[in-house]
Amino acid sequence: MRLLVAKYRHVFNVGLQNSIVYRWNFALRAVFSLVHLAFVFILWGAAFRGEDTIGGFSLDQTLTYFVTLLVLQFFIGAFNEDYQISEEIRNGLINQFLLKPINYFAYRFTLFLSARLISGLLALVPVVLCLPLLQEHLTFPDEAWRLYLGIPAAFMAALIQFSIAYVFGLLTFWFLEIQSFVILSLAIETVLGGQIFPLDLLPATIFRISQFLPYYYQMYFPAAIFTGRLDQATAMEGLAIQAIWVVLLLAFGQFLWRRGLRRHTAVGG
Repeated sequence: MRLLVAKYRHVFNVGLQNSIVYRWNFALRAVFSLVHLAFVFILWGAAFRGEDTIGGFSLDQTLTYFVTLLVLQFFIGAFNEDYQISEEIRNGLINQFLLKPINYFAYRFTLFLSARLISGLLALVPVVLCLPLLQEHLTFPDEAWRLYLGIPAAFMAALIQFSIAYVFGLLTFWFLEIQSFVILSLAIETVLGGQIFPLDLLPATIFRISQFLPYYYQMYFPAAIFTGRLDQATAMEGLAIQAIWVVLLLAFGQFLWRRGLRRHTAVGG
């Protein structure tokens, strides 16, 4: 067990070093996200003109949701892990993992965690710098249970994000290009993940259906817990469904990995 921990701790440290090399890319992406956030403030400010609440939530509650969403994206969102896995399969770099005592999923997920730690911390810098402008609009509920349920929800959301990227990356065993699959998934995720509008603004029936889809648990669910858009009972129910999706996606990823290796041909030393 100690050797196992030491092995993935080394992978994590290597991932940190690699991510620090690309720190300016992450920093610039975080700064540009603030531009997107500025448009969110303008658009929702216009939508709330003459209205105290929309969907039962005030303008400040809605803006708090989008600020939380922005920060969460940098801590738990999958950026280009699907393309990295695809590249390793196409170039044969994956062959080295077939001969070493290392689990490829655990290896890639460890790298994902190290990269998100760096990108998340860098995303906090511009948010903190803009805090004097944002703080009058930020309104977080003070119930402690939101922290206790929100942190595991965020971790499982990261697992779902990465597992979906892992599955798309493994499709390279069958398809030369995975871009069309990734773009389609990204489009669905943008809408059903609550990145354009909070999902609770959907009609009740559609909102209920969305609660059984994995996209609901990628971003909206943890953000909704932290920002007070879900009550405790709904959050507990959501954690159970989210855990089921984690298990299903992990199992599907392992299934594709085993099936994909049957089609894979390793050549050379």
